Amino acid sequence: MLFDLRGRGRKNTVRVIYILLAFLMGGGLVLFGIGGATSGGLVDAITGSGSSGDTGQKRFEKRETAALKQLQANPKNEQAYDDLIRARLSLAGTGDRYDAAANTYTDAGKAQLRKASDAWKQYQALNPKVTDEQASLASRMVQAYTALGDAQGATSAQHIVAENRDSSGAYSTLAVLAYGAGNTRLGDLAGKKAMAKTDKDLRQQLKAQLDQAKAQGAVSQAQSGTGSGG
Repeated sequence: MLFDLRGRGRKNTVRVIYILLAFLMGGGLVLFGIGGATSGGLVDAITGSGSSGDTGQKRFEKRETAALKQLQANPKNEQAYDDLIRARLSLAGTGDRYDAAANTYTDAGKAQLRKASDAWKQYQALNPKVTDEQASLASRMVQAYTALGDAQGATSAQHIVAENRDSSGAYSTLAVLAYGAGNTRLGDLAGKKAMAKTDKDLRQQLKAQLDQAKAQGAVSQAQSGTGSGG
C-alpha cells in the first residue's frame, strides 16, 4: 500500500467519528464526488439494501451459514469471506438490530457489525489483491466502522478504497478519517494526493475542508489524551 498504517495503537473516540461523518455527508460529499454512495442513508450504505421494506433476514442468514461452511472446508476461500462479510453487514440492518426512528444501531446491530469486522480482519490477513470488488466491500466497512465509532478501522478500510479508486474523493475521505484517528502523517499524505487530483479551481475549497478536519481531529485527540503523528 502507499501508506503504512502500522504503528502504536490509538484510542478511538465516538465523538470525532460523528463530527467527521457529518463532514463527509455534508458539503464535503459534493466536492469529493461520493454523494451517491450514501444517498439512501447510513444503514443502506452499509447493508446494501434499498427502501423496498424487504429486510431479507432469512436470505442473509442462509448466505452467512453457506459462507461459514465454505470457510470450514477452505479457510482461505476469499470469495466465501466476501459473502460472509456482506451477509453480516446486511443482517446488521434487519429486524430489531436497527432503530430507524433514532437512526442508529441497537446493541444487537452493533454486535452484528463487530462480527462483520472480525470476518473482515480475517479476510485481510490473507492479504487479498485489491480489486474493484474488494474496494466496494471496503467502502461498506468504512460505514460500519463509522457506526461503531472505530476511527482506525474506518481509516484502514478507506485506505483500500483510495488505493483502488485513486481519486480525489477517495483520498480526501482517507485524509479526513486519518485525522480523526489521530494519524496526522497519513492524513497529510492523503490530503496531498487529493489536492493533486483536484481541479485547480476547487483546491482552495478542498484545502479549507481538510484543514477543518485536521483541526477537529487534533482537538479530539487532545481531549482524549492521545498524540498525533504517523
